Amino acid sequence: MKKIKFSEITPEKIYLKRRDFIKKLGLSTSSLMVGQNFLNGAKASTQNLELTEYRYISTYNNYYEFGTRKSDPVEKSQNFKTSPWSLTIDGEVKKKITLTVDEIKNSFPIEERIYRLRCVEGWSMIIPWMGFSLSKLLEKASPNSKAKFVEFTSVYDPEQMPGQRYPILQWPYKEGLRIDEAMHPLTTMVTGLYGKELPNQNGAPLRLIVPWKYGFKSAKAIVNIKFVERMPTSSWMRASPREYGFYSNVNPRVDHPRWSQASERVIGSGILSERIPTAIFNGYGEEVANLYSGMDLKKNF
Repeated sequence: MKKIKFSEITPEKIYLKRRDFIKKLGLSTSSLMVGQNFLNGAKASTQNLELTEYRYISTYNNYYEFGTRKSDPVEKSQNFKTSPWSLTIDGEVKKKITLTVDEIKNSFPIEERIYRLRCVEGWSMIIPWMGFSLSKLLEKASPNSKAKFVEFTSVYDPEQMPGQRYPILQWPYKEGLRIDEAMHPLTTMVTGLYGKELPNQNGAPLRLIVPWKYGFKSAKAIVNIKFVERMPTSSWMRASPREYGFYSNVNPRVDHPRWSQASERVIGSGILSERIPTAIFNGYGEEVANLYSGMDLKKNF
């Protein structure tokens, strides 16, 4: 596969004019993945929504390392240093590896993947991410037979991240996936969005996207990935296990204790716009429902 340079990615203005073309093909916006000129089978229920404009994606964020307001990340992260940066993969592996961001970007073809980001608070965005399947990176470390889960740890740097100076969560931020979830081809290591380098406020230089789960599962500014034998306790689980379960699959039939998850507001569609129904697994059920066959999704929320 030919590697794609960021300069070769479709510009934002062209993205926003693409809706008519997509509709003529009979595809929903998030069914189109253009990075290597192929169509992916992922059919998120976007109801032909427009891609979310970059100005919303880059200014309306949850990133508590920089503060709890949606505007805090863009306001307080602009001087955050993302170079030099390295990622270590260890734990239950045959070989521990450490790679720089440049080594990672140069090792894997970067694809454009249009996924919906669904926040547990009830809002969503349709974002053209740049990245590659996480499995390609994880395979380099050769997990051993004891590896059942994957734990992700974000950077701890309270000097640069003012939110980490307060006990909002237990720092550093941690998340976890079952190994089959982490190895699923839709699970993406993200290096950019909208044809641009990943902005600091969106999790630069490396973040995770697991499109069928709520957004907080997608750890930002990752420095360590560890294969483990037992289910890890994520930061939000530790803070409030009643509200944030390990799986955190998008499920309109399982309410958050303080609000319904049955509908969502698409950011950028206007304050008075109607909320839309939330799709099970964020619309990716055809691809991922088999991972949870026989499980009680209300108990394993």
